[in-house]
Amino acid sequence: MKSNDYKDLSHIMAPKSVAIIGASSNPDKVGHVILQNYIDAGYSGKIYPVNIKNEGTILGLKAYTSVLDVKKPIDVGVIAVPAMAVPQVMEECGKAGVKGLVVVSGGFLEVGNAQLQEQLVAIARKYSMPTIGPNCLGVMDPRSRIDTLFLPTYKIDRPKIGGVSFAAQSGAVGSAVLDMIGSEGFGIARFLSYGNAADVDEVDILNYLGNDKDTKVIVYYIEGVKRGKEFIEVAKRVTKIKPVVISKGGVTAAGAGAAHSHTASLAGSSQAYDAVFRQFGFTIAKDLKDLINYAKIFDTQPLATGKRIAILTNGGGIGVLATDALYNNGLELASLTKDSEDRLRKLMPATVNIRMPMDLVGDADDKRYTDALSVVGDDPNVDAILAIVLFQTPGADSRLASSLVSFAAKMKKPMVGLSVGGSYTHAHRQMMENAGMPVYESPDDAAGSLAALINYSRYRKGIA
Repeated sequence: MKSNDYKDLSHIMAPKSVAIIGASSNPDKVGHVILQNYIDAGYSGKIYPVNIKNEGTILGLKAYTSVLDVKKPIDVGVIAVPAMAVPQVMEECGKAGVKGLVVVSGGFLEVGNAQLQEQLVAIARKYSMPTIGPNCLGVMDPRSRIDTLFLPTYKIDRPKIGGVSFAAQSGAVGSAVLDMIGSEGFGIARFLSYGNAADVDEVDILNYLGNDKDTKVIVYYIEGVKRGKEFIEVAKRVTKIKPVVISKGGVTAAGAGAAHSHTASLAGSSQAYDAVFRQFGFTIAKDLKDLINYAKIFDTQPLATGKRIAILTNGGGIGVLATDALYNNGLELASLTKDSEDRLRKLMPATVNIRMPMDLVGDADDKRYTDALSVVGDDPNVDAILAIVLFQTPGADSRLASSLVSFAAKMKKPMVGLSVGGSYTHAHRQMMENAGMPVYESPDDAAGSLAALINYSRYRKGIA
């Protein structure tokens, strides 16, 4: 397909002006929350609140009865009015030359109102206005400071600026994952909740994010794909450029039925979707936890085609569990070269057994870890490193966390952490993640994430 076959979302994602139609002084109204979010986010473009009752001013901004009264260029219109009023509002937007729309209003095909949704699509295409929705949260972009999410900022964390873009057919899933990302160590480039996908759909969004220079990793939650052939064509191109982590809802018969009533999606066969996803290089996340785990390793770590993993630990038992997790995920322990073993014997105390998984024993401190890493990191038989730290031991503290982060930043191979524990561990895990080193809470999470990275790396390089 040609690039002009896809809808241009640039005016929606980076607008210089926005009309919020349905804006209200009533804090219980969706339009009020959206307008407040734009103000709170520090959006620097022009904001035009629109309310048919003409409230004079709303949150200190001049209000208009219609977009036709604005008489100034409008890049995007955010529509938050009752479903039956949407077609008239869209007609007015078209006549006013609005370049794109986000319709957060519900009450369309997801509740059986097919005719009303068909009207929406016809108007969008009549005026060449790419339209996201209806029945969605809309979009958020921390760089351009747009935020159509009708969720107050005190209820959901807004992630910092980063390289992960997240698209979700479901607003509920989208908001939950955004909230989770907000407490993790990585940030987002773009967020799109597209609901019923009446006009702008999965194909348009994947194409847009694939071409977006600020998007390093694409994370997708879908319930169905309407244009299967086009989706595959875009996927073949995009997954050769950047990783796409995908989770599909509606994999059971009951789930498929729920998906249809939720976003009017034709959920389709889960086996068929999985086959396509795997063939074209998607990384499949089986749940929301996987979405987060995979997103942060792709965001922070280099590609690695080999599956030989070095494990360093200060607790023997957790090293054994991590070894099991590696092999369960199709990976294997690295075997160090003789030169590396000889160097390590000179650096390590006699209590350390120089083999994988390497137990640095319970009194290991930051120096012992960095001494070991300096050798293991250079070993040609090592493709990636899993550094396990039990922060309950005497030598494991902030100095060790800082040393691991510094070492990982210089590494040309993937290096992830694993730390299990309570509040002290959590604080140090968060410290390390905020500095750009992914740290996992269980052996399977760490091994599964490494496997996802390595499998995608092999796909990129054409290795079976």
